Amino acid sequence: SFFPPQSQLSQALNGLSDRAKEAKEFLVQLRNMVQQIQENSVEFEACLVAQCDALIDALNRRKAQLLSRVNKEHEHKLKVVRDQISHCTVKLRQTTGLMEYCLEVIKENDPSGFLQISDALIRRVHLTEEQWGKGTLTPRMTTDFDLNLDNAPLLQSIHQLDFVQMKVSSPVPAPPILQLEECCTHNNSATLSWKQPPLSTVQVEGYILELDDGNGGQFREVYVGKETMCTVDGLHFNSTYSARVKAFNKSGVSPYSKTLVLQTSEDTQSEEQTLPFPVPLERSQLRRMSPFSSTLNLQPSFSGRSYFELRSSAHQLSLHSSLQSLNSAVAWFSFDPASAHADIIFSNDNLTVTCNSYDDRVVLGKTGFSKGLHYWELSIDRYDNHPDPAFGVARIDVLKDAMLGKDDKAWAMYVDNNRSWFMHNNSHTNRTEGGITKGATVGVLLDLTRRTLTFSINEDQQGPVAFENLEGLFFPAVSLNRNVQVRVWSG
Repeated sequence: SFFPPQSQLSQALNGLSDRAKEAKEFLVQLRNMVQQIQENSVEFEACLVAQCDALIDALNRRKAQLLSRVNKEHEHKLKVVRDQISHCTVKLRQTTGLMEYCLEVIKENDPSGFLQISDALIRRVHLTEEQWGKGTLTPRMTTDFDLNLDNAPLLQSIHQLDFVQMKVSSPVPAPPILQLEECCTHNNSATLSWKQPPLSTVQVEGYILELDDGNGGQFREVYVGKETMCTVDGLHFNSTYSARVKAFNKSGVSPYSKTLVLQTSEDTQSEEQTLPFPVPLERSQLRRMSPFSSTLNLQPSFSGRSYFELRSSAHQLSLHSSLQSLNSAVAWFSFDPASAHADIIFSNDNLTVTCNSYDDRVVLGKTGFSKGLHYWELSIDRYDNHPDPAFGVARIDVLKDAMLGKDDKAWAMYVDNNRSWFMHNNSHTNRTEGGITKGATVGVLLDLTRRTLTFSINEDQQGPVAFENLEGLFFPAVSLNRNVQVRVWSG
């Protein structure tokens, strides 16, 4: 059969069109891979930094212990030498006195008087001389510190520290990590969320969630499955629950996660009412956010709000013994990917941000404030080449592709490694000495009762009150570029 040239060309074009369509889809896949690689790199780097920091902390603790031993040896040596100085001084004083007395007796012109005391005096001189026997004038303590630090094995281990490729055939999974930022309560239910450690590549077939009876009793299984989130309904009123989770595969069961402690409230007030909220002694111990919907029913009870604390020890201590009460409603928040500039990179459950651009990009917090007193901190996890990140508050429609404070919708402090400025509507004011480095902490205090905004660096106020007469809805805000990585600590 004969096909005209037009038909042949049309068929050829159809095949080429299919290839072009596949190529476009492949390009989309590759671009998604670029984004995923960037996100995974940030998370992998954060895990590496956390692991190395833990080693550094352990070394610093060991250094403090060893310095304490050196100090004890120092004090012991000083005490021995000082005691010997005191003892020798007393004996020398006695000997010198006896010598002076004998010289005066020798000068005595009365022979009969001298004969009466000479024998006793001679015995006393010999006795005193014998007391300065062998070893009396020898130091009891050396000045050397016989403490040689054997650091060769540790140095060798540090030089050998490297990445280990986890084998798929590893015996059991690593213990899951409870995601405190996603755990929450609503009425009489509590939602628990967890994940595998970011560096773990061991295959996981499912998880086992366990809860005690709210009265310090034995744990029991309340969920077994592949999901990484579960909501438990019907918790007892005014009780303290403990929750933990473990992973399993064909090779066995992982160790348990850390224990999550839930303290249900003593009343049934709604979410909008002010409730006593326990304040943690350390940041990041507590988190509370919106509830999820996956439900597992247990037993009927009173409704109540729960508060959370991670415990690394199996010993159950009273939550209230380590927390102090404050009559205020506390708002926890993370960064908001939905309203951020596209160049912002999120990690650590949206608590950590950086950027893939050398230009300043803006990211907002998820929660807006229109009243009350609010304080949050931002830790500087990366700071290279002395950039000028900015911190503060903004309207929801603030410019996202410029430094925070360039327009009239943001109130910010931008800071380098030496000094800081306040900026609003591109007006730079109150240059203040004192900057940031990696590891620094920037605090933001938004007081909508007094309508003021104040900043701090490493817990010391930076400059005067930055802005006054604030009114309206404000979102926590940060602008940064690829040389900076920050983490928010809210609540």
